Amino acid sequence: KAFLHHTVHLSCYFPNSQKIDAKNLIIFWQKDTNNPKVVHEVYYGQEKHDNLSPEYLNRTKVDMDKWTLQLLNAGVEDEGHYQCIILQKISEQSTELIHTSECSLHIIANYSQPEIAELHSGELKPNGYLNLSCSSSGGYPEPKEMTWLISYENITHSSTAHMDVSQDAVTKLYNVTSKLNIPVPTNSHTNISCLLHLREQLGSLVSVPLGI
Repeated sequence: KAFLHHTVHLSCYFPNSQKIDAKNLIIFWQKDTNNPKVVHEVYYGQEKHDNLSPEYLNRTKVDMDKWTLQLLNAGVEDEGHYQCIILQKISEQSTELIHTSECSLHIIANYSQPEIAELHSGELKPNGYLNLSCSSSGGYPEPKEMTWLISYENITHSSTAHMDVSQDAVTKLYNVTSKLNIPVPTNSHTNISCLLHLREQLGSLVSVPLGI
């Protein structure tokens, strides 16, 4: 997992127990197996750019001591499956595959703190309805769900609400909104909060409570 716009470290997990000189190796990282894209290539000790996918040009650095690749400014489109492949030179004409390793990259972008807005106009009447929305924006991946918490006199009711989800066409980040329409609470002081449940064991975000 890596945060949006941060640097990702992709390891080859290559022990190099035989202490082979990089001048006798071809090392390359590729993304996705169905339609592979070359992310970085070190050809007998020299970095080679001929075969690189254009989106990775000037975005990678290699650390040959640790056998890791740094991918700069990670974006949502960098999510996917990566493979490190190492070939050893056997003769002038031939090479032998000596190591492969794989990893999957997941991008995380922080959602804004959920915010409650009052959609009704005018004063609340005892027999009227409370019309609220809760919104959070700029996050990734798509969240799991949004719930509303209604608390009074040490009792809390929780209800999962329909969540409208939209994805920005350019940034690929998600914005979410949920609405709550309930009779105006007639109990003593009532607090209403909304809770955004994130995926990938990322926990949840809670709004500032609205007091009625």
